Amino acid sequence: MLRGGKKSYFAVAVCIIALTSAVTLSYLRLQRLSHLPKIIQEGSRCTAKITNSTITALKGNRTFIISPYFDDRERKATRVIGIVHHEDVKQLYCWFCCQPDGKIYVSKAKIDVHSDRFGFPYGAADIVCLEPENCDPTHVSIHQSPHGNNDQLPRFEIRNRKAETFSVDFTVCISAMFGNYNNVLQFIQSVEMYKILGAQKVVIYKNNCSHLMQKVLKFYTEEGTVEIIPWPINSHLKVSSKWHFMQDGTHIGYYGQITALNDCIYRNMRRSKFVVLSDADEIILPLKHTDWKMMMSSLQEENPETGVFLFENHIFPETVSTHVFNISSWNTVPGVNILQHVHREPDRKDVINPKKMIIDPRKVIQTSVHSVLRAFGKSVNVPMDVALIYHCRVPLQGNLPRESLIRDTTLWRYNSSLIMNVDKVLKQTVL
Repeated sequence: MLRGGKKSYFAVAVCIIALTSAVTLSYLRLQRLSHLPKIIQEGSRCTAKITNSTITALKGNRTFIISPYFDDRERKATRVIGIVHHEDVKQLYCWFCCQPDGKIYVSKAKIDVHSDRFGFPYGAADIVCLEPENCDPTHVSIHQSPHGNNDQLPRFEIRNRKAETFSVDFTVCISAMFGNYNNVLQFIQSVEMYKILGAQKVVIYKNNCSHLMQKVLKFYTEEGTVEIIPWPINSHLKVSSKWHFMQDGTHIGYYGQITALNDCIYRNMRRSKFVVLSDADEIILPLKHTDWKMMMSSLQEENPETGVFLFENHIFPETVSTHVFNISSWNTVPGVNILQHVHREPDRKDVINPKKMIIDPRKVIQTSVHSVLRAFGKSVNVPMDVALIYHCRVPLQGNLPRESLIRDTTLWRYNSSLIMNVDKVLKQTVL
């Protein structure tokens, strides 16, 4: 009897597992079918207005579109970088207009709110839609419904549709410039260090800055080094200058920094071999190599299949200075002279130093500030004897005496080129 009973239980268990598997597979198939593009109109013309704004609010002000990008790494899809309210936005649709046949397809979007929201009600989101198989749409509209009038919806250009050869090796992404930014000297020094180390492009998501800083940005834009992305996020949301939610009624943290970083990765996916995610007061300094190209060539050789390289952040307090490189003509320029700050704080016990990254953008799906959230390749922590982040800012350990700091003059290896280049820029902009 017991054997028979065991066999019966086993048979029932097998049936339950088989039924559960069948139901699950059926559900997943239905889910996929529900996201497939469907023709809703034929013989139409795409006459809706094309928007070129960096941030576009959809009706209801719960969804904000930054930019759509073609992404065929997993399947033929349009990935829209956006900002959404994590609770209120449950359903969105992509409207694709296929010319010249005039067919309008609608795809139900998968809304993927990034996990690093830090408590704020709004967060970066990927709005992903499958594209029609027999059409390569150049524009898309986003709507809360699969029904409506296509002519009333703003249209967005789908970037990255065409394959490109890399125009640059390194692009630095800086987000976001806000608070009437006026650290002019340090900004120029950072940009010139990026150029010395191998960057050909610096992308800045600019909310606002001082009049003097604007003159410097104009110079670098005309030179071809800097690309400015307007970032008027405070016209749409209550922004916080903090990275975590303070229960103060704000909507999104640090001026939407995470959204800007993700947009910068996709914006440069087809045109830059590497993307450097950094702030304007941070410089990834190689210790074993003279520039980023040599360093990354070595790191890639040692770490095949790696798409994300993380570098440790080290604070060089701006309150501790040296008299060396006290250049008189620079003293009238607002901002910090990084050449005078070569003492770094020691590591704190039981505190992990934050990291910034150099990434292969084609291997990253989603990023946060100090790590990637989703990627195809591996992530590697770069040892401190290979490179570190020189971060000159207010101290984190302000009570430490000077003798407790570590003298680190790595930056001085570049002093001759840096001084000459900064002087040239200052003479053409500020002095």
